[in-house]
Amino acid sequence: MKRRDNKNRVLRTGESVRKDGKYQFKYSMNGKPRFLYSWRLEPADSLPQGKRPSISLREKEKRLFLDLDSGMDIVAQRMKVFDLVMRYLATRTDVRPSTRIGYDYVTNILEKESFSGRRIGDIRISDAKLLLVKLSKEGKGYSTIRAVRGVLRPAFQMAVDDDILLKNPFGFELAEVIRNNSRAREAISREQMIRFLRFIHDEDRYSRYYEAVYILFHTGLRISEFCGLTMKDIDLDNHILNVDHQIQKIPEIGIVVQPTKSYYGKRRLPMTPDVERAFISIMEDREYLPGEKWIGGYSGFLFIDEEGLPQLAVHWEHRFNRMVGRYNELFVDQMPNITPHVCRHTYCTNMARAGMNPKTLQYLMGHSGIEVTMNVYTHLGLEDAASELARLNDAENARLEQGRLLQFYY
Repeated sequence: MKRRDNKNRVLRTGESVRKDGKYQFKYSMNGKPRFLYSWRLEPADSLPQGKRPSISLREKEKRLFLDLDSGMDIVAQRMKVFDLVMRYLATRTDVRPSTRIGYDYVTNILEKESFSGRRIGDIRISDAKLLLVKLSKEGKGYSTIRAVRGVLRPAFQMAVDDDILLKNPFGFELAEVIRNNSRAREAISREQMIRFLRFIHDEDRYSRYYEAVYILFHTGLRISEFCGLTMKDIDLDNHILNVDHQIQKIPEIGIVVQPTKSYYGKRRLPMTPDVERAFISIMEDREYLPGEKWIGGYSGFLFIDEEGLPQLAVHWEHRFNRMVGRYNELFVDQMPNITPHVCRHTYCTNMARAGMNPKTLQYLMGHSGIEVTMNVYTHLGLEDAASELARLNDAENARLEQGRLLQFYY
């Protein structure tokens, strides 16, 4: 006599119904009994009132057999999501201090999520998407959600690579779930840039910063890269600016020299005559202190404080705030918020408007991907022309020769 449930459906081998009405399936793993449970036998069954939603027993059995056939580690699938994340982060030993801080920020978020207490084998694509939607509804910004996914996605991929899971539930594109509503830093117009530079040049209290601001507007350097420049990085003989490191201040560690933001951030930038003269002026006016500090094997930084330490991004951000504030006190035609990064974006925009090949501009900006550079052309309505330029010059090395690139500036 075959066993049946209260709906007179025949139960398969290993299936049974407990006294409370819950279905279970018994199987053996490594000689030990294991069980699957569900309040529903088939997907079409209704869920008893007050019970937590879950897939039916037959669906769970199907997944189990697929995993067993594929050689998946069923026991490891019982690992909690948070444990998987910590396991993944334990493999990330060779990362920058700033990256480690980012990891800590993400783990602090995940610790508070019930999602982190679930078994990794139970996580589906819809579960992963719903987590990101939940974070968005709770007010988390796009960059935060991207950072969370930036940890969960490789963590689950590690489980796939280890034959624990068949598929990465975080393998989807973030744009499928969350719209990027982060506010882009806008470039200022060329006329605004000229007025702002003229103001700094003529204002007694800020004129000593004129050359630095001019360089930021005309090289596209990241402020951390600019702060990390030393005398040796200014190659006046070959008119080249060497960018291969940056300066940052890490909480509880202090000032550190780090590689550029990515591999593509390491570059050799040609200097126009005006930029070169600005660097010469800075070096001629630079004060030399007997106790100048060495940071990470570097010394001779262009701008140092009274203790002989290199000045940092925060110093320049405060200066820009004061300079813009003073400008707006004096002039009716108000200046928008200008930061060192606005200078970088303004340079990128000016070069795109001037018709520079996007692959060349990608190199000059140190962008890790061409899509980042192309966003500027798209914003300016130049996407079609830029795509054609990139296609025609696809085989061309973006690291153009010095003379050929300088010719563009003229």
